[in-house]
Amino acid sequence: MLREKRVAFLGAGSMAESMIAGIVQKEIIPADQLYVTNNSNQMRLQQLNAKYGIQALTKDALPYGEIDLFILAMKPQGAADALGELKDKVRPDQVVISVLAGISTEFMEDHLKDGQQTIRVMPNTSSMIQESATALSPGRHTDMDSVLHVKELLSCMGKVFLIEESQMDIFTGLAGSGPAYFYYLMEHMEKAGVEKGMDENMVREIVAQTILGAAKMILSNDEAPSSLREKVTSPNGTTASGLEALRKNNGGKAISEAVYHAAKRSKELNEEMAGALVTS
Repeated sequence: MLREKRVAFLGAGSMAESMIAGIVQKEIIPADQLYVTNNSNQMRLQQLNAKYGIQALTKDALPYGEIDLFILAMKPQGAADALGELKDKVRPDQVVISVLAGISTEFMEDHLKDGQQTIRVMPNTSSMIQESATALSPGRHTDMDSVLHVKELLSCMGKVFLIEESQMDIFTGLAGSGPAYFYYLMEHMEKAGVEKGMDENMVREIVAQTILGAAKMILSNDEAPSSLREKVTSPNGTTASGLEALRKNNGGKAISEAVYHAAKRSKELNEEMAGALVTS
């Protein structure tokens, strides 16, 4: 059972805290079965201990043999050193998880003993409010029980999607960078309302509620976005006029290109990161 697992966060930054907060709030695992450590910032560890009741320890004091899931949550540049320290301390039945940009299961496997279970995870910034779209990709040696346990654990941040690691770049284009596209859309919708004399705060709430409602409509039934769009688009009506303006200004193409460009850059950054880590 997941509730019996012990989880260690190697790194104590904002992502680690987002996950810890979700786990503690949802009572997925008891707080005293959560461990966090970092290289030197003892004040940060004390803050997390006081706030969440978890066990904040130095690396030397971490009970490696009792841990079920190790989560790499430091800066990516520190991953190789962290994996080197773990190599002789973990067993094949323990799972090493990366939430770091550019740190793949292959990279982890190359730095750990043969047969080690690894999982790569990619959340987005909505994890801070437990509404992330999070991707999960298991390594070559990871069994399905471990995948299911980690998927359940990550549910503290939102919804989890099991994907092939080769799909991580396009996932980044869709979900990793996705919130920014909607913020950009909201920014321009808000600007249009303010330019026509509406209160800025009211417009912001109207736009946010509109996007929230549209998202809930998609999630509450099996209809495709195109079908729902057609249902609210009366011939020669206001929505039809707005959509026609989007088409004339290549709005659809712009959205697709945003996803493709973000995915392309994700691949480039991952390759750059992997190259830098190998040569360092």
